[in-house]
Amino acid sequence: MADEPVKDRPAQWPSPWPYDFPVEGKVPSAPDKVARIAGAEAPKLTLTRRNLFSSAMLGWGAFATAGGVGTLGLVRFLFPNVNFEPPQVFRTAPVEKFARDTVDESWKESNAVWIVNTEGRIIAISTVCTHLGCTPNWLSAENKFKCPCHGSGYYMNGVNFEGPTPRPLERFHVTVDPTGFLWVDKTQKCQVEQSTCDAGAFYIQAKA
Repeated sequence: MADEPVKDRPAQWPSPWPYDFPVEGKVPSAPDKVARIAGAEAPKLTLTRRNLFSSAMLGWGAFATAGGVGTLGLVRFLFPNVNFEPPQVFRTAPVEKFARDTVDESWKESNAVWIVNTEGRIIAISTVCTHLGCTPNWLSAENKFKCPCHGSGYYMNGVNFEGPTPRPLERFHVTVDPTGFLWVDKTQKCQVEQSTCDAGAFYIQAKA
């Protein structure tokens, strides 16, 4: 059988498709294809070891920076430098300011303490109800503390006498500095029902 004449075949390269597989490491792009068809030299991919190392270092540097910023933010969140709690030890006023049989409410809102002069003693009483932690009100017309939550009632000295509260209001340590100012230390407290408030550290003898 005689060999058939070989028909003209289309050239295998350059291919009419612009993104065909590259040859000799040239960039597989449309401009490269056009350049080869036109007979011009196509741009070659240039990548050196130095460029690769620089790119890697830049990437790791960006990652480390982002991680460091996140860590600093977390530490700043866990350790705020602003303390919104009222001081536990604070100065009030000269002892002479607290008149006999009076309740001074000047530090009720800021420090949760009443300064009371009763029964010949100046004492610092907690404003926290011993029932469920509400804040009682001083009713001067009735001469008592009255809790608005569940009706617990206390005498001027903080001893309970009505309502569901189980025990008297707590008292805090008081002292007088050399200038005559009364100081309250809320880190030390006593309980009347345990007879611990009779200690001299929890009252100041009032002047007649």
